[in-house]
Amino acid sequence: MPYEVTLELHRDGTLYGTVGERCGWLLVRLAKGVAEARAALGAQWPDPDDRFPDEEELFAFRYRARNGVVSGGELRCQLRTIPIWIPAQRGSSGEWRLTRRAFVEAWGGGVGMRAVLTSAELGAFVAALVTEAEECLAPQKSGNSTRTR
Repeated sequence: MPYEVTLELHRDGTLYGTVGERCGWLLVRLAKGVAEARAALGAQWPDPDDRFPDEEELFAFRYRARNGVVSGGELRCQLRTIPIWIPAQRGSSGEWRLTRRAFVEAWGGGVGMRAVLTSAELGAFVAALVTEAEECLAPQKSGNSTRTR
């Protein structure tokens, strides 16, 4: 079921940005897409850690005020192909190996952070966001907050 989620970006316990705007269903779709890409047999990328959905930008969340102005922060994830030189052993020349990684970047209020993730790490990250959002949106139980952390 689609739902709205607003994510608060924290660094060392300090809030530095807020993003979202109907991003709950996008996160659920991405979690499913990463799992399907990792499980694909005969995929273009032999290493499951290099397998992602076929989009270059997996998400880009911003916070928009009611007047439409973008403010408060940004959280985005882009795929990048990274060549790595593998030196040869014993006299032959080396070779290039291509890997794919998800670059998750967050910034707001002059602070920015970046994480470079394999598909397994991205899948775990997105699944944790979805789980936390669903827990926060569940019917109120004692101690359950209506806000995400």
